[in-house]
Amino acid sequence: MIDRRPLAESRTDAVELERVDWHDPRAVALRAAMDDEIGPRYAGDVAGFDPDARAAVSRALAIDPDDLVATLMATVDGVPAGHAALRRLGDEWELKRVVTLPEFRGRGVSRALITEIERLVVEQGGTRLILQTGHRQPEAVRLYEWLGYRPIPVYPPYDAISFSHCYARDLV
Repeated sequence: MIDRRPLAESRTDAVELERVDWHDPRAVALRAAMDDEIGPRYAGDVAGFDPDARAAVSRALAIDPDDLVATLMATVDGVPAGHAALRRLGDEWELKRVVTLPEFRGRGVSRALITEIERLVVEQGGTRLILQTGHRQPEAVRLYEWLGYRPIPVYPPYDAISFSHCYARDLV
């Protein structure tokens, strides 16, 4: 199901959100762009890990598409600009893979994606949204804190990643 709505809170009327399949090629490309940008930031950290620790990090960061509740893509003038996903992690609702491509930053794309994810959580009876990020993503930390997320203890499976930072926001 595709849900296309202009975002009133964005700086341009040309931004739309679309619910897509996790395997949608545009969503895959957005996640790959995120990996290309973020991966090098952590290369030095992970280089010091032994093979077992590297495997634990890979397992912690893996996403089973069957656990996903929704995958959203934001477009600007029809061009893929951002991505976010929502998954169930045990009894929790977790925000995953938020990215806005550099050329679209500062337009409220990530904020709009997160707001829609939060709406979906509440619509399904959830009261809190959690997330994990890392110490080499200060711009993400600033965004989450600006949106009202507060630090929480690192939760599984991210306790296998020494540089994890976890956050939560009560939604109701």
